[in-house]
Parts: sequence; C-alpha cells; structure tokens
Amino acid sequence: MGKALFYHLTQNPLEVTARILLARALAQGMRVMVRGRAPARLAALDAALWQGDKAGFLPHGLAGGPHDADQPVLLGTGRDAPNGASIVMAIDQAEADPAEVAGLERLWILFDGADAEELSHARAQWKAMSAAGVHAEYWSEESGRWTCKAQAGGA
Repeated sequence: MGKALFYHLTQNPLEVTARILLARALAQGMRVMVRGRAPARLAALDAALWQGDKAGFLPHGLAGGPHDADQPVLLGTGRDAPNGASIVMAIDQAEADPAEVAGLERLWILFDGADAEELSHARAQWKAMSAAGVHAEYWSEESGRWTCKAQAGGA
C-alpha cells in the first residue's frame, strides 16, 4: 500500500514544487500522472515544465495524445493513468480517493496555503485518508525547507 503526502505550498509556487517532485520521481524510474481539474491550468503547467535548463529536462505530455502510454509524466483531468503511473500528483483540488492509494507508490496532494478553498479541500482529503487508514504525511515549507509536521493512518 502506498501513502498520501500532502504538500502545503507557502514559499514556492506549484510549478517549482512540482518540478522538484517530478524530477525526483523520474530519477527513480517512476512514472507520474498529474491530475488537475482545468485543462487550461494543466496547459499552463505543461508550458512551465518545458522551461528551464537542458539538464533539468522533464519529459512529459498532456493527456489525450497518441503517445500517452509512453509519457513518464502525463498531465490530465481523468482518474485513469494511461502511462501506468505509480504516483499521482493531485493539484488544484483534484479528487483523490483513499481507495486508489492501495494501487500506488505515492499520492501527492499539493495545495496553495494562501487559498482558503484549497486549504479546506486538503483538510477534507486528509480526514478521508486518515479515516480510511491510509498512511498520510503532512509536509510544510513555512520554515523555508520542507518539514514533516504530522502523520496519520497506517504504517
């Protein structure tokens, strides 16, 4: 069974934190499905991920193309992962079900600390994960570096 990791963004924008997490996953040979709610927002993230130096290249694509299964990182709005992802990154209040964590290595839930709606949604997701016995960790960057502030659920 995987675990749910909640990332409370207070210092860096989503694009920066996503890039860091995605690079780490790819370095370990893992595939990631980035799940959002709005195609326009995912297109903006797609464009941001193409920026940067060549050494930090992150191969990825938007869902709906002919090569979805080949993408190490796929961005989409659906609940499926045509790229065989072992990690799901939920952004912008995308739904994440405790039952799906069993089939994943990790579920990353990223939420903006300055957005009251996102905070409320993340709290509800935390409660659902904890109540279902999913191992959940809450990470905060408020001190300037990522620190695990809380854990709940199974081991």
